[in-house]
Amino acid sequence: MRTKDLRNLTDDELQRKLGEVRQELFNLRFQHATGALENSARVTLAKRDIARILTIQHERQDVVGSR
Repeated sequence: MRTKDLRNLTDDELQRKLGEVRQELFNLRFQHATGALENSARVTLAKRDIARILTIQHERQDVVGSR
């Protein structure tokens, strides 16, 4: 997902999206361990999506905390 799209989500939607992507990463790792994973690049993309979401959440916390 693009950062621009993630920034437009509410805090609750971001939290939900984070859970979805973490579940996807778990499933991808499981597929990799069993040899069923066809596109290994998707693991890297899921990790990047998680990092993007966490970065946005931390930025929002810093903005709220500095007030």
